[in-house]
Amino acid sequence: MDTGKITGSNGSVAAAATAAADRDGLKQAAMEFEAVFVRQMIASMRSAGLGEDLLGSSAGDQFRDMSDARIADSMAHSGGLGIATMLLKQFERRI
Repeated sequence: MDTGKITGSNGSVAAAATAAADRDGLKQAAMEFEAVFVRQMIASMRSAGLGEDLLGSSAGDQFRDMSDARIADSMAHSGGLGIATMLLKQFERRI
């Protein structure tokens, strides 16, 4: 349903609800983008291979990857690098 064509008092309520939903979606997408970015950064650091692999197994590699993903998600949701905040500031003007 196109909320831009709704008129009357209900129209402004529907438009405000749509804008709020858009902001929530934008915030979620920005945090997910930051998490993906941090995951890639951690993977690049891991691939540098500066140390000896202590675990030396595919199970250890899988556990480390899961741990890295969890750290990246946690950093993104806590505002770690501020990428999500910058994206929100840039794209909120368009909502």
